[in-house]
Amino acid sequence: MLNGLYVITDDRLTPKDSVLASIKNALDGGAKIVQLRDKISNDEQIESLVLDIQNICRSYKAKFILNDRVKLAIKLQCDGLHVGKSDYENIEFIRKNFKGILGVSCYDSIAQAKKMQNLKVDYVAFGSMFNSPTKPKSKTIPLKILSQAKEELSIPVCAIGGINNKNIDTVMLQNPDMIAVISDIWKSNNIKEQSKFYSNYFKKDFK
Repeated sequence: MLNGLYVITDDRLTPKDSVLASIKNALDGGAKIVQLRDKISNDEQIESLVLDIQNICRSYKAKFILNDRVKLAIKLQCDGLHVGKSDYENIEFIRKNFKGILGVSCYDSIAQAKKMQNLKVDYVAFGSMFNSPTKPKSKTIPLKILSQAKEELSIPVCAIGGINNKNIDTVMLQNPDMIAVISDIWKSNNIKEQSKFYSNYFKKDFK
């Protein structure tokens, strides 16, 4: 089941020389899903890193998701792959050739999410929920889209974008299955404790 804290790496906040240690700290704090988002390396440069992260995640019984790199995810048989709108046209091909968890960014569109659900993706993400430090140009969306998505979809829903310890309560009231956090985890002085803070929200009852 896809549920819980979903951490996403960042080229600046989790550089290659420390990314594995940062991920382990997040997993120690209860993160359930880890996405590698690398926008600067080519596939060959991160191949061994992908396998290392995947192995670490498996040892914690967590899910590993690779961002955007369809060919590499298929080649390495990654546990998961996440794509955005540039791959909407390829979803049927991806689903046919990729056997792992497939997630798709749907931004603010429930209609798009329904289309993706029909194409057998495993989860959808909505955002930015708030102004995002890592994606400052992303437009923000109404919180109610999350609760609407939960009512109208049968696959898990992830909230992403600018989520921090000041606004997490308002997000959780919408009942998402996952919350994706970047800056507020990796910028913390104690990644493990910060991850635990978010993970604990999935033990509370917000209904």
